[in-house]
Amino acid sequence: MTSAAIELRHFHDVEPVGDTLISVYAEVRADRLHDPHYSVERYGERLARHASEPGWEAVVGYDGDEAAGYAYGNTIEHGDRYWKRVTPPPASALTRFPTLALKEMMVRVPWRKTGTSRGIHDELLSKRSEEQVTLMVNPLAGEGKVHRLYESWGYEDIGESRPSPDSPVLMAMVRVARGWSPAR
Repeated sequence: MTSAAIELRHFHDVEPVGDTLISVYAEVRADRLHDPHYSVERYGERLARHASEPGWEAVVGYDGDEAAGYAYGNTIEHGDRYWKRVTPPPASALTRFPTLALKEMMVRVPWRKTGTSRGIHDELLSKRSEEQVTLMVNPLAGEGKVHRLYESWGYEDIGESRPSPDSPVLMAMVRVARGWSPAR
């Protein structure tokens, strides 16, 4: 599979795409679904909450009729609970303007290492007005490979976060939303 075959579709309402997101999530997280934090039920609750927040948008990559992966996020403002959970607290210069919080990004196995995840990520950012984007990643996932991937995309660590009592400790990262390239 190559990313060239992927059609990227934007959604601003979860209704037409929610089942697809849940299905991809369940497949990608199959090895963790026994953990209550990663259960499909909890994911569905998080998805519903995130989709009700301001500026929610998803980009789903399709290979024909088959979903290859997705990314979604929403706008967060200064004082948002997202920023309040990061330790040490980020500088107000970092949190003072609207930011895209990339809440989930998943790519199914057949489309990994094809550029699909980067294509979905970049497409989501391409239509946004926020100047920066933030995400949280488990720094130990894949022996740190996912964290290093985000670093290669220009993200920088800003602190740790534990979004819920049963979630792992995550690394909060941030980068400029547009105009960044590895050549800089």
